[in-house]
Amino acid sequence: MARVQLNPVLEQIQGQVGDLVFKRYEDQVVLARKSSPSRLAATPAQLATRERFRAAAQYGKVATADPTLKALYAAAAKAKKKPMFSVMVADCLHAPSVTAVILNGYSGAADETITVNAYDDFEVTAVTVTLANEGGDVLESGAAVVVNGRWTYTTTTNVAPGTTVTVTAIALDRPGNSGSAEATVVIS
Repeated sequence: MARVQLNPVLEQIQGQVGDLVFKRYEDQVVLARKSSPSRLAATPAQLATRERFRAAAQYGKVATADPTLKALYAAAAKAKKKPMFSVMVADCLHAPSVTAVILNGYSGAADETITVNAYDDFEVTAVTVTLANEGGDVLESGAAVVVNGRWTYTTTTNVAPGTTVTVTAIALDRPGNSGSAEATVVIS
């Protein structure tokens, strides 16, 4: 790829001129040939992807109209050195993930802690923890809180020894995407 120093008159150029497209990335101008649309019919996967991007762009418009959300995204965009709208769209396109449900502090008693490691490209806004027995009956459920950068849930129910408990953690982000993980323990 050749690097060219633009004439000062052209340094701020952006957009299309004939079949050439001038794009700005941070402090650089990139010159590309105009792409031509495909003449083939879109596949179902392509249509689904287009719909995801349409919904993400709509979320970006709604978030831009909300002054509180706009300020949060503007600060993140500045830190990442990316356009604010692209940070909004990326947040909508990427669901949070729960990377670990840590049960080493849980033995089936009330007032014990379950720790959840949850991550999102922008922000995890809530984590819900549900404990269920082997039959799928919910023993308890509630919101986790952030303690020292990790999501922590405090149990409220005593569980009988010998019960198999499945702990499900669901993380949510600002656009409403969710990610989850499970861990199972047999109460001794």
